[in-house]
Amino acid sequence: MNDIDAWVWWLVGAAALGIPLVVTAMPEFGMLAVGAIAAAAAAGVGFGAVSQVLVFVAVSVALIAVVRPIANRHRSQRPQLATGVDALRGKQAVVLERVDGSGGRIKLAGEVWSARALDGDQSYEPGQQVDVVDIEGATAIVM
Repeated sequence: MNDIDAWVWWLVGAAALGIPLVVTAMPEFGMLAVGAIAAAAAAGVGFGAVSQVLVFVAVSVALIAVVRPIANRHRSQRPQLATGVDALRGKQAVVLERVDGSGGRIKLAGEVWSARALDGDQSYEPGQQVDVVDIEGATAIVM
């Protein structure tokens, strides 16, 4: 065991930290693995054991302190690209069959949708442009 250089042990440690990273999907293990790789580089250059440990700790702590808040901020933001039903809200549609509080049909994003007016007293005639306010199931709410 004494024949193996310290940098090899650091690389083994980095690989060992990569296993829980893959299994648990906790990015902190990846940051610790990068710290172990930095310590392996320090060992390869010729730094002593204390310096290697300090490099490992400094790089790991720096990565966790910098990357983790950024990742948490990105995780809490809503996606900027609206998809599905969210992408249809605010779009314009053309009335195909009279739309009122009880129902009707519109052409929205190239598809025929059932629709009803947001205001039950309002009605829209065929050919008229309407705005999609919401989607409830398979029915567009328009105004």
